[in-house]
Parts: sequence; C-alpha cells; structure tokens
Amino acid sequence: MKMRKLIASTWVDVVALIVFVVIFVVPFVFILLTAAKPRPEAALFQFSLPSKFQLLENIRDVIEFGNRRMLRALWNSTLLTVGSVTLIVLFSALVAFVMQRRADRTASVVSSIMLAGLIIPPAVVPTIFLLQWIHLYKTLVGLIMVEVAFTMPFATLIFRAFMANIPRELDEAAIIDGASPVHVFFSIILPLLQPAIITVIVTSSVGIYNDFTGPLYFLPGTENVTAQLTLFSFISQFSSQWNLLFADVVIITIPRLIMFMFFQRQIVSGMTAGAIKG
Repeated sequence: MKMRKLIASTWVDVVALIVFVVIFVVPFVFILLTAAKPRPEAALFQFSLPSKFQLLENIRDVIEFGNRRMLRALWNSTLLTVGSVTLIVLFSALVAFVMQRRADRTASVVSSIMLAGLIIPPAVVPTIFLLQWIHLYKTLVGLIMVEVAFTMPFATLIFRAFMANIPRELDEAAIIDGASPVHVFFSIILPLLQPAIITVIVTSSVGIYNDFTGPLYFLPGTENVTAQLTLFSFISQFSSQWNLLFADVVIITIPRLIMFMFFQRQIVSGMTAGAIKG
C-alpha cells in the first residue's frame, strides 16, 4: 500500500514537472534560441540550435538601434512603473483604511465605485480627451495617472481585506493617547500592511511594466517610447527582423528576472503572510 502511494505521488510530481517545462521552460528556450540566430534562420521559426550563436551581437544591435532607443524606453518604463506603484500603494492603502474603519453610506458608495472599476472596461477616447483638457496627454505624468486609476480598485480591495484583520482597538488606543487619524495610519496601520504592500507591489509592477495598450494610446511619440513599444521597431508588413525582435524580448525580460532574484524572499514571505492573515 505504501509503495502504491509512493508511485502515485511520484507520477503526480513527474506530470507536474512535465507541464511546467512545456508551459514555461520550452517557450523561453525557443525565445533564447531564436534571439541567438542570424536573421535568415530566425525567420524559419524552427526549434533548433543556431548555426552561429550571436545572442550578444543581436542584443547589441537592439540597444544601438535608433540612437539607443531601447535605453530610453527602459528608463521611461522604470519611471512609469516606480511612480505608478508608489502612488497606487499610498492612495489605495489610504482609501482602504477609510473604507474599512467607516461603516456608513459613504463608505458603501465608495466600495461600489471601486467594484465598478474592476468590472467596467476603461474608456480610451474619453480618457484621451480628459488628458488633453488638463494638458497631460503624451506625458509620463498623464500615463502614471491613468495607470493609478486603472489599478487602484484591485489594490484597494487587497488592502481592505488585509486591514480587516487588524484590530480596531489599536486605532482607538492611539486616538485616546492623542494621535490624529493620519498619525494612526502612517505610524500604526501602514507598518502592519507590509505583506499586503509586497503583494500589491509585485502584481502592480508586473502589470504596469508589461502594459502595451496604455503607452500605445496615451503616450504616443518616439521620445515617450516604453520597453513594450520597442517591439514595433523590428516588425513590419514587408520586412521583419525576427532575431532582433526576440532579442528585444530577452532585454525586456531581464529587469523582471532581476527583480524576482533580489526580492524572491520578500515576495514569498508576503504571499505566505497574506494567506495566513486571510
């Protein structure tokens, strides 16, 4: 009986490993191989080793293309991601704090609006008109505002669910001691939200960094290019450089891999603490 259970568990592990390799490893290996091939071989889309391994040369060509357009795009994506995530964490935590600690009709209305933000798709044309009216269209600041508005409902729900496990007695004790609501939030509540903050940072930064339609609609222009929009540089209707396109994908993926390598422990601990709190 024990041997059968051991064999069954082993088969489950093997199947799970095979599924993981097919879904995640194989596509990434295909991207690396294609990015390392010369242009004629890359156009064949074959899962094979390149006759001449030139990954570094292709990456160099991508970086040098268009007066080092890729470096400017990575810088813009970094500013966009850092600025948006910072405001998302701050505003979402503040809104969640008020919504969780107030049980009146106003909090109910705000909660309904946040829920509607998750269900109703964003309207592109009215948003463009609004950005033009406030003179923020085609600017990083305007796109940061758009990303914050689109991501805040989900982040607010995460903070509100986590904040429900923080006892109200902490707020009341601090207020009795003379602390203001702002001081209570920043000195007591916010430090306790670290697992939720890590979760919001990870999910929001990945989504904003990978956003393609947002910069395409709200940040047009060669000077405002982001990392995802550089993919347009190597593909066209009549001539495409697939080796450089896949090398571009490799470059875009590097910042996310670095972030995961440096913050792996924090990400895992944040997810685990959030699960325990829930």
